[in-house]
Amino acid sequence: MKILVIGSGGREDAICKTLLKEPTNTVFCAPGNDGMRLSGIKTISIDEDDFSHLTNFVQTNNIDFTIVGPEEPLVNGIVDFFKERKLKIFGPNKKGAQIEGSKSFTKKIMADAKIATAKYQEFTKLEDAIEYLTNEADFPIVIKADGLAAGKGVYISQNLADAKNTVSELLDGHKFNTRKVVIEEFLLGEEFSLMAFVDHKRFYPMPIAQDYKKIYNDDQGPNTGGMGAICPVPNISTQITQQAIDEVLEPFVKELYQQGIKYTGIVYAGLILTKKGIKVIEFNARFGDPETEVVLPRLKTSLTEIIVSILNHKKISQIDWEENNLNLGVFAVSKGYPQKPIFGDLGSVDDFKNCPLSINFAGVRKENHRLISNGGRLYLMQTKAKTLKDAQDLIYQNLEKMNQENISYRTDIGKNAL
Repeated sequence: MKILVIGSGGREDAICKTLLKEPTNTVFCAPGNDGMRLSGIKTISIDEDDFSHLTNFVQTNNIDFTIVGPEEPLVNGIVDFFKERKLKIFGPNKKGAQIEGSKSFTKKIMADAKIATAKYQEFTKLEDAIEYLTNEADFPIVIKADGLAAGKGVYISQNLADAKNTVSELLDGHKFNTRKVVIEEFLLGEEFSLMAFVDHKRFYPMPIAQDYKKIYNDDQGPNTGGMGAICPVPNISTQITQQAIDEVLEPFVKELYQQGIKYTGIVYAGLILTKKGIKVIEFNARFGDPETEVVLPRLKTSLTEIIVSILNHKKISQIDWEENNLNLGVFAVSKGYPQKPIFGDLGSVDDFKNCPLSINFAGVRKENHRLISNGGRLYLMQTKAKTLKDAQDLIYQNLEKMNQENISYRTDIGKNAL
């Protein structure tokens, strides 16, 4: 089959590589990145929000179907645009993508479905938000930009001064184009991610994963798009996972359908196991990043067949996943990320080709047979092993062999599972 994947990061690299496990597939990625080409992915320099050029490419090249990686084109209605032209595309339409595009929309869906989540308030006026923080809030508290913020629009404020500064940045300075904020209670517990393939009322859960958002070891510093991930999560039991499927995923998918949203694509649930049980932190409308990089390598069933079945609304009898070993992935990021990434040389193409572990490329470009940083998150190194320690040893031994001049990375990914 000829397949187009839209996006340019490590998640899209992982999706493409999974599709390429079938030698008869030809996989294009738009816009992709220069690192992807090292593994036979054909990159196309069309921006992910350039819907007209993307549909022209699909029609001209007889693409069988398209997979959307990032949230922004989904929220902007790429699926609707493709479907109007009778083109097959995997992802929710604009209405469905609101589960990520609007936190207040999703909070209402959860309330209607009686799904446990943090207590919250919404604000569009700065003075109202500050009054609430001053007179009613308990600290620490979570402040979220209501729209898209590339995984960086969530803040944990420890005190009133910090909280005031954050809501001012969002509602007065309109950081991330924010017009509304959600202020919610801080939840304490063990976080994990649960993704599922969704076909209207039917859904097919994936193995749970755990990602690490903070930039520094021991979960210190500002939030990032994700510094690494592990799958499965040894310290979350199969009973808790099943409970999350029964009490979160199933009622959420059912509620979407009952409200007239015929959702097709991926639902991502960001969850936390608290002393009072499982609660939802967020829902997303696409594959998680970096969770995808450690979840998809465990897939035994053909990803192509899964997606074709869902696009044709055919029931899937079974999806098989590897049950032994665990997968660990660690992101190398630009020094200075997430605030001010410093770009520079990452090493020769041969350094990456000769690495014995799998690498998913993100913010990189090629120049004179060398890879140069071209973003915040650069590449994720991934492996599988019988134990977490074995996986960590493999990853960090190989990361240490890479050019260290312009990268940094956490050295404790997977620590919760020890």
